[in-house]
Amino acid sequence: MHIIDAISEWVGKIASFILVLMIGVIIWNVVMRYVFHSAAAWPQMSTCGKLSVAYVILGAAYTLRTGAHTNIDILYRHFPLRMRGIVDLVTSVLFFLFCIALLWGAVDSGLNEHFSFRLFLPPYWPVGLIAPIGLSLFLLQGLAKFVRDLVIAITKKELA
Repeated sequence: MHIIDAISEWVGKIASFILVLMIGVIIWNVVMRYVFHSAAAWPQMSTCGKLSVAYVILGAAYTLRTGAHTNIDILYRHFPLRMRGIVDLVTSVLFFLFCIALLWGAVDSGLNEHFSFRLFLPPYWPVGLIAPIGLSLFLLQGLAKFVRDLVIAITKKELA
């Protein structure tokens, strides 16, 4: 589990630099439009959209690792530790189904779009490659969380 955690943290921190790249693309787009009066803004914005997809997908495992995903914890935070572990185990079934469906769709989409030709648009294959990798890391981090929750449900103690 420590290896999965380390990989999630490493990939998440690297993915944060995608934001810098997205800002650069937006600044480039603004300069090209208003300084050089270039009208073709859509390729840069398409690139920015693909970068944002990569950022979200590669950052998902890191977000799960750090507990930053959105929770509705009005009741949950008042539960004892063991009850929270049990609730997390039950809801992890939905997580795994959702993750597997996303991974299936990403692989299918990546294989189909990889060979398509798009005139004047950035290539799709980087996102088609990044999506299954990021979703696999997300699934692995979910497995690590599942093991931690199982230990909590059984022993009433958190793993380090």
